[in-house]
Amino acid sequence: MLQRVLEPEWMDSPEEARDYNNMDHSEVNRGFVDDLWAAGFQGGDVLDIGTGTALIPIEIARRGVECRIMAADAAVAMLERARLNLEIAGLMRVVQLSQCDAKAMPYANGMFEWTLCNGTVHHIPDPARLWQEAWRVTRGGGRLFFRDLLRPESESACERLVDLYAVGCNEHQREMFRRSLLAALSLAEVQAFVAAFDSPPESVHLTSDRHWTWIATKPEKQA
Repeated sequence: MLQRVLEPEWMDSPEEARDYNNMDHSEVNRGFVDDLWAAGFQGGDVLDIGTGTALIPIEIARRGVECRIMAADAAVAMLERARLNLEIAGLMRVVQLSQCDAKAMPYANGMFEWTLCNGTVHHIPDPARLWQEAWRVTRGGGRLFFRDLLRPESESACERLVDLYAVGCNEHQREMFRRSLLAALSLAEVQAFVAAFDSPPESVHLTSDRHWTWIATKPEKQA
């Protein structure tokens, strides 16, 4: 197994925001939202942690379910691009943008019925702090739905994934994807983190050749 190589925590340059937004995330985002629906999503108050350019909230809102989405990211450049995407989609009344650190969010305890996180865990040097905050802001009986990249076993496996899924990308976009793969957690590491919330190892499962998913319900008795 490759050792984890940290990448910058925030993607906050206009070039990074532009190149990230212009990569084709459509299939992955549809899969995320399809699986969210399969997990019982019915709308309500939603937090999307590390929203980037708000592609996941847009995919959710387009499906017509009644919800209010707080789309949070630490990177101003990402949120500027997100605002443009939301204006084009006509969804500014449904999705509210929020600039904040995922490890110290300004939201009240138990504020959200659903807390989502797609592709943010690998950016955090100590993911435990992100999970603790996500758990705190989810209400008792609410759900958490996390998905992220899985660190490859070898350099050759990493390059295979880059070649397979970064087709048509420029060299900067390919390097962004490569860095993200190398910064990702292993399945065992994810399982160790979620054990702090009494989540069994099987609550984390492989969703594709490069993704893991964790779904959990916060006990009703917990604020």
